[in-house]
Amino acid sequence: MTALTDHATASARTLISVDAMGGDQGPAAVVAGCLISAKANPDIAFVLHGPEAELRALVDKHPALSSRTTIRNAVGVVTMEDKPSHVVRTGKDTSMWSAIEAVRTGEAAVAVSCGNTGALMALSMIRLRKLPGVNRPAIAVLYPSSNKQGFNVMLDVGADIKADADDLLRFALMGMSYARNGLNVTTPRIGLLNVGTEEHKGRTELKEAHDLIRDQAKEAAFEFVGFVEGGDISGDKADVIVTDGFTGNIAIKTGEGTASLIGQRLREAFKYSILSRVASLLAYTSLMRLRLKIDPRRVNGGVFLGLNGTVVKSHGGADATGISAAIKLAAQLSENGFNDKLAARVAAALPTEEPVPE
Repeated sequence: MTALTDHATASARTLISVDAMGGDQGPAAVVAGCLISAKANPDIAFVLHGPEAELRALVDKHPALSSRTTIRNAVGVVTMEDKPSHVVRTGKDTSMWSAIEAVRTGEAAVAVSCGNTGALMALSMIRLRKLPGVNRPAIAVLYPSSNKQGFNVMLDVGADIKADADDLLRFALMGMSYARNGLNVTTPRIGLLNVGTEEHKGRTELKEAHDLIRDQAKEAAFEFVGFVEGGDISGDKADVIVTDGFTGNIAIKTGEGTASLIGQRLREAFKYSILSRVASLLAYTSLMRLRLKIDPRRVNGGVFLGLNGTVVKSHGGADATGISAAIKLAAQLSENGFNDKLAARVAAALPTEEPVPE
């Protein structure tokens, strides 16, 4: 195991537990992402989980990273095809399990993984457990928007395909806490995603959730803007978009696909003729500025909310830039004491349905 060499400095650093084996691009991309993060932030260190010999060969090439990295040997790998139930039963030797375990024991402040979302959520729930007052955890993402902060918080985007009115209320409270602590929005505006803005529209659970969230707004210090539609996800009407995991997952992947299509069509258009190529050169600076604002790699990372520990899920296909963005988000949340603040907010606003251990 590679040890941290500067123990005095290391003790003051935020320690991030990273599953090195879950991404589509392999451990080399994960290590490269860690290197980018290490150079950008001197206050973080890493525990990398995976086959020790393979990781050491990658890490030791970079002294700036190796001096701040511990390698935890884990020979098993969770694949994208593995069923969550199978991983929970048999996955103790995997890098994903090891990464979550480091958070459970308090060794690391937060875990980051590019791996199988279902398996990661299942392991996180089993090993970290839910916060008191939370029935269902949620995955929250930052979605590019026209708001002054540049992003909206959207949840749930895939932790669970179902959500009743009570779950949606809890999602609203967790999303509010994320917007306040992650985006510095003092009084977050919360919208409930529906097929229309009229109060009589939508399923029964949405109508019930509408009233529950509205009634909590004053006490919890947020503004409830009522029902919002799909077009408001990237708009400036709300700072937090609340929905169930089935709808949220489809919405976010539709957005990603649309953005990809627009990018492809723009490239084709600028290659159409000599004049269009000249136009692309003239517009290059503006296009690069736009790309930086909407590049999904730079806002990569879905946060698992509602657990006794912080877990950030990076996109499976993330490159080094995307992985670095997920690590940056993880470090920011940890340094801000986000999970403790979220737990306090949920506990203060809602009665606990499960007994709290003494």
